[in-house]
Amino acid sequence: MGIRRATFAGSWYPDTAEECIALFEDYKNSITIKDEDFLGVGGIVPHAGWYFSGKTAFTVYYHLSKKINPDVVFLFGMHLGEMSPNYIFNDDGFETPLGIIDVRRDIVYRLMEEFTFVEENSRAFTPDNTVELQLPMVKYFFRDSPVVTLGVAPTETAIKIGMKSSEIATSLGLKAIFIGSTDLTHYGPNYGFLPHGPGREGLRWVKEVNDRRIIELFVRMEPEAVIDEALNSKNACCPGAAACAISASRAAGAKKGVLLDYTTSYDIHPDMSFVGYAGVVF
Repeated sequence: MGIRRATFAGSWYPDTAEECIALFEDYKNSITIKDEDFLGVGGIVPHAGWYFSGKTAFTVYYHLSKKINPDVVFLFGMHLGEMSPNYIFNDDGFETPLGIIDVRRDIVYRLMEEFTFVEENSRAFTPDNTVELQLPMVKYFFRDSPVVTLGVAPTETAIKIGMKSSEIATSLGLKAIFIGSTDLTHYGPNYGFLPHGPGREGLRWVKEVNDRRIIELFVRMEPEAVIDEALNSKNACCPGAAACAISASRAAGAKKGVLLDYTTSYDIHPDMSFVGYAGVVF
């Protein structure tokens, strides 16, 4: 079998099932449950090391698991620019500390008939935290659900890929979840982005202005505006992935998003450079 090995296990997140589950139990005991209504077909999650953003991502999967037991989970990610190609994984599955996750290759083939992708497999792939850090959580909550994973550039095609993904799932009679993986503003000298200088004023601007603008577009489910906003304001590192998930979720019937959690790496480890994280469900 062609199984893609985990690249970030043991560094960005634990490499044993026991450690992952213990951390998940800690998250479960500390998350805030939102009662606001949502359809339960998709979400936006962060992808930093779990130390910084694991609980935010876990909160999204927890809320979705209360709504649906999916037949397939679509994961959209990768740090790509406007001129980048789109990527798709076409092999048997992924390794996680909690076991192997299968790939729905029939869906992969159908997407490849519609769009041009760089095709990756278990031997030739780009190490990518945006998707890999989601896989143990997907396995924990949706143990038997296979995945379809794509790297999506921030272009109009991202919106079309999302719509087609939902269309294919519906045509196959499958219950699907569509997840977009992105962190928000990367601020500070490490990232060469300090429009409001170092210190508290920069942190306030990121939290109250820059991240807030794109979170509002997530919640309003405006994929075209998400791409434009991120490219202009540098407040999402994977806007194509986010737009794709929003487009797919909208095609699946979602009308709005709900912000479940927002935090920054500064809240965990104060530093001159920091990153924002949001967890949204559709």
